[in-house]
Amino acid sequence: MSLPLFHSLQFHTSQNFLSLNNKPSCSHSLSSIENQELSSVFAKPTSLSSPGAHPLQSTPPQKFLSLTERPNFSQCLASSQSQGLSISSKPNSLSPSSIHQIPPDFTTEDLLSILNRQKDAEATLQIFNFASKHPSFITEPSIYEAVLKSLATEGAFCHVQTLLNEMKGLPSCKISPGTMHILLENYCRFNQVEEAIDLFEEMGDFGLEQDTYMFNFLLNLLVEENKLTRVETMYSEMGNRGVRPDVSTFNILIKALCKAHQVKPAVALMAEMQSLGLTPNEITFTTIMQGFIEEGDMDGAMRILTKMEEFDCTIGPVTVNLLLHGFCKEGRVEEALKLTEEMWGSGFRPDKFTFNTLINGLCRAGHVTHALEVLDSMLQEGFDPDTFTYNSLISGLCKFSGTQEAMAILREMELRGCEPNIVTFNTLIGSLCKEKRLEEAMEIASGLSEEGLLPDACTFNSLIHGLCKSNKLAEAMKLFEEMQRLKIAPDEFTYNMLIDSLCSRGKLDKALSLVRDMEADNCPRSVVTYNTLIAGLSKNKRVEDAEEIFEQMEERGISRNLVTYNSLIDGLCKIGRLEEAAELVDQMIVEGLKPDKITYNSLLTFFCRAGNIKKAADVMTTMTSNGCEPDIVTYGTLISGLCKAGRVDLAKRMLRTIPSKGMVPSPQCYNPVIQNLFRQQKTGEAMRLFREMMREGNPPDSLTFAIVFRGLCRGGGPVVEAVDFLREMLDKGILPEALSFSMLAEGLAALSMEETLMELVDRVMDTGDFSEREIAMVRGFLKIRKLQDAMAILGRGLKSQRFYR
Repeated sequence: MSLPLFHSLQFHTSQNFLSLNNKPSCSHSLSSIENQELSSVFAKPTSLSSPGAHPLQSTPPQKFLSLTERPNFSQCLASSQSQGLSISSKPNSLSPSSIHQIPPDFTTEDLLSILNRQKDAEATLQIFNFASKHPSFITEPSIYEAVLKSLATEGAFCHVQTLLNEMKGLPSCKISPGTMHILLENYCRFNQVEEAIDLFEEMGDFGLEQDTYMFNFLLNLLVEENKLTRVETMYSEMGNRGVRPDVSTFNILIKALCKAHQVKPAVALMAEMQSLGLTPNEITFTTIMQGFIEEGDMDGAMRILTKMEEFDCTIGPVTVNLLLHGFCKEGRVEEALKLTEEMWGSGFRPDKFTFNTLINGLCRAGHVTHALEVLDSMLQEGFDPDTFTYNSLISGLCKFSGTQEAMAILREMELRGCEPNIVTFNTLIGSLCKEKRLEEAMEIASGLSEEGLLPDACTFNSLIHGLCKSNKLAEAMKLFEEMQRLKIAPDEFTYNMLIDSLCSRGKLDKALSLVRDMEADNCPRSVVTYNTLIAGLSKNKRVEDAEEIFEQMEERGISRNLVTYNSLIDGLCKIGRLEEAAELVDQMIVEGLKPDKITYNSLLTFFCRAGNIKKAADVMTTMTSNGCEPDIVTYGTLISGLCKAGRVDLAKRMLRTIPSKGMVPSPQCYNPVIQNLFRQQKTGEAMRLFREMMREGNPPDSLTFAIVFRGLCRGGGPVVEAVDFLREMLDKGILPEALSFSMLAEGLAALSMEETLMELVDRVMDTGDFSEREIAMVRGFLKIRKLQDAMAILGRGLKSQRFYR
């Protein structure tokens, strides 16, 4: 038996090179490359049995279990299901056409052909039962093996055991190694590991030797099924029975250790190999490399490459591609390109997977232009780009350059005869939705059927997300209903998007209804789902409902995080239930969560709004002593509270300290101070602070301009100062408040400054979105000196406008 069989069983780099061709990603991000060379070179063997073997010499009929004596098929499946297996129910009656296929004097070959044509295990078993009572039946191993394989594939293990027991009593009926492999594989696949080991122990009863090869086969199955503790037991048993391990044995053990994130012990095991006179091969080294790469330790992987060179081990394309994949996965594309050049100098020649890995890595890192250059090199070397290649480029272009260039690559892809898949279109749809080009995204989705493709959950998720972000919730809900009508199961992401949109619009009952739908559909609800609900309920002051959801999380085993607590604490603070908010802070600390700026800012906001500056200062002191540095929101909240309490001088001093903390004061810090200075008739100081803000702080917002303009209009100062400031506002596209402008207009009219008034009114209406009718009416009233009527129309227009143009 040849050891290369274990190449596929021990080294699974291909599992980590997920292909964009085969595995759609809802996030449309670039996935790892699928190394098809690995899957082809290290392919699992097909059945080693010989279905067409010559029938054995006819022997007197043995005593077989009858249909009534053998377990009922549905009972067997029920037994399997009770053990956690997922078996679909099959028809109970044997098709008459199947019976008619059996000739009266059938041969072994006839029966074998009929058995192999059956589509389900129950039909196979019933034909076998019927034929086994016929005089023409010969106890041929291939017949039993065909039935065993069919039963094992569907998990009908009680029938498997019945047939195996029959075979033990038939000296001429032995099992081939290939069939034994299939049985062991299926036992492990259906999580019947102990039964697989029991069958392994019985191998001798079927004429099979428990040699190194068979031990390796079982060890590898246990590793693949993550039964790592049993691997150690079986390896010890191997030694107890005097079965000598080989290189494949150690490769499997190394893979088990790497899978358990124990890479250092795996390296030590490689040293143990040498003490037994075994030389590590490329699979040994690449398996450990893969372990280091999975841990994000590329330096460790490169040390293994040096070891390979020391052992004079052949460094093939698989090794190089694996290292390139590791570098690209870490975003270290320059080192990947450097390694390619170095290996090229050593005789390595890039293959299609090398180019795909580099293109994928460059696109993920944002170097799409360089990726296109690698594509040119790929073509020059005679390799045709495939769907994976183009999907990498399209994803990179969508993320870093925009959808337009990605569409050009799609056209090139189609011209080259490379068919786009659902991932290709999902990437484009997702990108168009992010760019708010929803009509184009819908058009592509509608045309999928023409491409021979069907939309999937990712398609709908992108469209629903785009609609929600564009405030088109009703359309998003219709699309959700269409998704359900097409039998495409919404996932957690679908529900969370809709729940978030419903909560943000105050439609909380509908959001709660969707959560119940999730439960009915067995869709997992994560902490994100619950946090979204708690935040929505808390913001809308339905805190008791939020508390109920909070308690449900514990009942259902959902771990509450910092966001959960902060949302509920903020809700409790808003409705004045401060003691309970403080208790929640204590509870989160007990649960190992550290309060952050958001936690403290919620408490701070409550005290500042209540005018309790002493308590607010205490919160800030606690915050600092717990290693949580105040942020600009903290300072803005406290400054606002100080101003509300009339302590403007202290607020000004605090404002002056902010730059020394490495922060730039925001409008939220300046606005309350400027507003209070105007209230104290300190117009000059307020304007100086405003100009300082323009020079040194964050740009003023619309509220800042409204505060200053209001202060100038009400301050009794020179009217020209208010006029000049309004002109400055209008230059920036900012409209004045209706009441403040009316006050200015009255002042201008009183001073007989009609020309200035007309100029300002015209500029306000030009800056705003006023209709021709409104403009005509305002001007008409001003001409006949009906200022109040003109200001009433202008005021209604201003109230309907946004501050920003």
